Amino acid sequence: MKKILLFMMLFSLLFVAAACSSKETTNENDQKILLPEGIPDFVKTSDFAKIDWDRKAVKFGDRGIIGNENKSGVIGADMPSLDQQKWMWHLWGVDDADLTIVGFHKDTQTVDQIISGQWTIHAGGPNNGADAHSPSTVHIPKPGEWAILLYTDGKLFDILVYDIKE
Repeated sequence: MKKILLFMMLFSLLFVAAACSSKETTNENDQKILLPEGIPDFVKTSDFAKIDWDRKAVKFGDRGIIGNENKSGVIGADMPSLDQQKWMWHLWGVDDADLTIVGFHKDTQTVDQIISGQWTIHAGGPNNGADAHSPSTVHIPKPGEWAILLYTDGKLFDILVYDIKE
């Protein structure tokens, strides 16, 4: 009897540990948000609850940067991005960092790698008034509202919300 009880306790602990290590969560519509294979470990499903869909990226400055002024922005976000497009990322308050970029589609609740072939690029050196910048090739898988979560050196830095039509 003691062996059965011990087995049940160990099984319960294993079940709880497995449930806690899952890389999924549900949103307010009870849809599961799954993180794709290979995404950096510091990206948490709880980060997606921080998206404010009403805080759209805006154009600022004289270079056509679209983003959150004095925080982050992109040159090229207003160009067609459903194929491949060059985007230039700009960061304020960061001198030199690994920049991880995660796309989240509002309607499908899917997480996508939008930088061609990688999650993380290096941002460094001032450009266009920003403290750091980095070029990239972007591919947006489908039209719609996208939240772009930006992580610098493994920490959530900013969220850009774009409506990508083409």
